[in-house]
Amino acid sequence: MRDYAAARALLRGPGTVQAGLGIETVEKLPPRVRRPVLYRDGPEHREHRRQTARFFTPRRVDEHYRDLMVRIADEQVAALRAAGEAPLSDLAFELAIGVVSEVVGLRYGRPGIRRRLERFFPEEFGEPGLTSVRGVYWWVRQNTNWLRIHLADVRPAIRAHRRHDHDDLISHLIAEGCSDAEILGECLTFAAAGMVTTREFICLAAWHLFSDAGLLDHYRSADETGRLAVLQELLRLEPVIGHLRRRTTEAVELACPGGPVTVGPGEYVELLLDDANTDPKAVGDDPLLIRPGRAPEVGAGLSFGDGPHRCPGAHIALLETDVFLSRLFALDGVRMGGEPRVAFQEAIGGYEIRGLTVALPGAGRH
Repeated sequence: MRDYAAARALLRGPGTVQAGLGIETVEKLPPRVRRPVLYRDGPEHREHRRQTARFFTPRRVDEHYRDLMVRIADEQVAALRAAGEAPLSDLAFELAIGVVSEVVGLRYGRPGIRRRLERFFPEEFGEPGLTSVRGVYWWVRQNTNWLRIHLADVRPAIRAHRRHDHDDLISHLIAEGCSDAEILGECLTFAAAGMVTTREFICLAAWHLFSDAGLLDHYRSADETGRLAVLQELLRLEPVIGHLRRRTTEAVELACPGGPVTVGPGEYVELLLDDANTDPKAVGDDPLLIRPGRAPEVGAGLSFGDGPHRCPGAHIALLETDVFLSRLFALDGVRMGGEPRVAFQEAIGGYEIRGLTVALPGAGRH
């Protein structure tokens, strides 16, 4: 599907369930293990989202997480000043890890969480299995990385939350009776959805701003609302996850540009967000051009999904990106160093930006 209105209707309407995003691996879990919220549908999923919505409201984000974002962003800018040059992906990942850890409750782990997460989400994934040497290697690696994060990050957090209740996601999961394994699954889902994707978007947005002097001037001179409009427009054009999939559980009729289309039960539908987000019927003329605020009702398009599975942390991701980039681009003489490279995760149509360094005047002279 490439049509914006039809794709949004599919995401919002009944008759489909989550597909893709690694759901094949999750389906192999024993039936008694509750699936992470990303992979659930129906009344149970809606109730969980209703109960946890309070952690992600704009007011909550502003009152509880903005100061944290500012503190971590200032720390990363100070680290850049001290070093003179740094990989932007490292600075962005530290920010995203710190913010999501607070929202989820992962604040009691051992040092080194960034390294553990980088091993869990490598640039290249292999297919685990027991029928080849390569498959066995990835099976062992995957399970080892699960265990490392559980022992170093999730288990200490669970123990601390069992001693003292907190107003965060882990305390909510404990109150629901979730097992340690189920909490680990939820934490890793939020790590992928809130940490890894935000890191990539920060790098992507910075690359655009470094490369477009007019856009950078606009961003620097705008107030927060205006800057967020810039970021939403960039995300509309460059969704971090470019493909979403749904499986139909009943016949679904869609109003497509060529006329009504009925999708039978049991079919897989792939939504191509790059195309849907640049549908001129939704966003206006010249949809591939960057025009902040071009369609406020569309915003970032379907880049955060829509319907029951819309990303709950959308406002968090945009605000922390702006908090960091507004400080980065306030630095005198900040420039992009290195030649960024882009890799793609074909399964989700997602990009990974590496090799983008940021530098200040005099870097590398000492």
